[in-house]
Amino acid sequence: MLQITVIAVGKLKERFWREACDEYLKRLKAYAKVSVVELPDSNAQREAALITEALGKLPADAHKILLDIQGKEISSPGLSQKIDSLALSGTSHIAFIIGGSDGVTKDIKTAASERISFGPITLPHNLARVVLLEQIYRAFRISRGEPYHK
Repeated sequence: MLQITVIAVGKLKERFWREACDEYLKRLKAYAKVSVVELPDSNAQREAALITEALGKLPADAHKILLDIQGKEISSPGLSQKIDSLALSGTSHIAFIIGGSDGVTKDIKTAASERISFGPITLPHNLARVVLLEQIYRAFRISRGEPYHK
């Protein structure tokens, strides 16, 4: 089963953010083994060290995708195709990285296999995490031809 790790800077303080993430994590259990590594927010340098440490605990061949406003824009069907393509090419672990409010350092951008964007908007880290989990869930639904609201 495909493993997906979401490395996210920032704690979900409000209950509604945690509940939204928990709901998508529960739904995703049918499709992949998904886990979240939550890192404390700090400054970009300290966050970079924590992200690097978290990435170091993943398999060496994990595909690392950084959410970056300057990354390549991707649609929901595009994300579905990307996950399918990675899985078909033998990738067993995908890591998504959500940086903190100051963004990420050049080192983290370099460490990523690729950078994607959900559009030219800036999202707070807690909302970005919910959106990412929802989009991963939607990607699996699209891939399997299962109904999901458009």
